[in-house]
Amino acid sequence: MNRSLDSILELTDAALRTLLAKPHATRAAPLPPVPSGELTDAERREAGALMRVNHVGEVCAQALYTGQAAVTSDPVLRGHFTAAAREETDHLAWTQQRLDELGARPSLLNPLWYAGALGLGMIAGRLGDPLSLGFVAETERQVEAHLDGHLGRLPAGDTASRAVITQMKLDEARHAAQAWSAGATELPAPVKGLMRWASRVMTTVAHRI
Repeated sequence: MNRSLDSILELTDAALRTLLAKPHATRAAPLPPVPSGELTDAERREAGALMRVNHVGEVCAQALYTGQAAVTSDPVLRGHFTAAAREETDHLAWTQQRLDELGARPSLLNPLWYAGALGLGMIAGRLGDPLSLGFVAETERQVEAHLDGHLGRLPAGDTASRAVITQMKLDEARHAAQAWSAGATELPAPVKGLMRWASRVMTTVAHRI
């Protein structure tokens, strides 16, 4: 009973910190090789929308890792998920900083995105550690491809956002490699397809709302 109560309190604390508190990065935001140029209003809106999508992705990453850590019985794997969540907090802080600098707002649906991702993380964790790690590896692979697409869509003058996304892309690739090294199992093709569909829905909605 106490363990269940502790778990509920931990999950609640993680959600409140992600959704309401200002995230604090352990690493400084990546600096671009050259300062950002002057953006037009249209370019600023598009860069803000793209960074809002990336911020939603980091909100979901916090929820996924929190959910997976909550249900695994392996203390080593729990530590792996917790450490990954801490590093993803850097991404959360960096994308929030860029939103502020661009005069854009986070998604109004962040509580919904968080709740959905938390549930998926807990379901993945209940399927067993190899599949849970496989879910991490596939998620990070799809996020890396998604970030690569954003690099092609960002206004040329927004070098600050480009530097952030480039570093995030490197970190996500490393997280996927770590999941494989920890014993991830390849997910079935229909599951990967469903994940891609859900990602498209999220990115399309978050770009606007």
